[in-house]
Amino acid sequence: MIKVRNLTKYFDDKQVLNDINLDIRTGEVVAIIGPSGSGKSTLLRCLNLLEKPNSGTIEIKDVKLDTQKYKERDAYQLRQKTAMVFQHYNLFKNKTALKNVIEALLVSKKMKKEEAIQIGVDLLKRVGLEKQANQYPATLSGGQQQRVSIARALAVKPHAILFDEPTSALDPELVNEVLQVIRELAKEDTTMVIVTHEMQFAKEVADHVIFMADGHIIEQGTPEQVIEHSLNPRTQRFLRQMGDETDESARQKRK
Repeated sequence: MIKVRNLTKYFDDKQVLNDINLDIRTGEVVAIIGPSGSGKSTLLRCLNLLEKPNSGTIEIKDVKLDTQKYKERDAYQLRQKTAMVFQHYNLFKNKTALKNVIEALLVSKKMKKEEAIQIGVDLLKRVGLEKQANQYPATLSGGQQQRVSIARALAVKPHAILFDEPTSALDPELVNEVLQVIRELAKEDTTMVIVTHEMQFAKEVADHVIFMADGHIIEQGTPEQVIEHSLNPRTQRFLRQMGDETDESARQKRK
């Protein structure tokens, strides 16, 4: 489904992705974990050219692109293969939940409005928000807004959905409602690449876990290999830190 070879990315003279190679199969759920600044989100944004890599090739389904030389048509075709769910939702504030979901169907797909509305309603029902179809983002909780953005991603029937820290902007009590929607998608063999700091979620849902640090893929494998039984000192140190933060968060809640 997705094949990445020798991908590099610089911001000015700082290298943030260093010779990344990646293979993701159809229906696979891949979780990307690692410390802040490791290149996780940049890698995700390079897959649909929201960030332009400096070199390397990206292949998604039947579209292959050399990032050093491509035409705008090639970029458009590559972008059509994926949909992105952003950390901060990126919803149109002046459109209802339903209109946010169907916007791409009307504008990009040139679909008839009645057909688009039916799809939009069905998708909002799928994420548990059919009753909020006519509400505006400002009247929705963060978890509800993120579920609208997932429905919007599903509307265009992408080959893969890219999630960039989908729960990091949410209050703790709202996290699970979003993770539950992603769990249901995983059961349906939806191809997903998820940048996340939710280790327990990654362990439960992911087929494949990638640990990144300093622009490199340090380790990858099954959740058991990477999260539970890693032999890599860098991975072990990161997981210990995440565990300490989780314990501290739990102590604060008890207070």
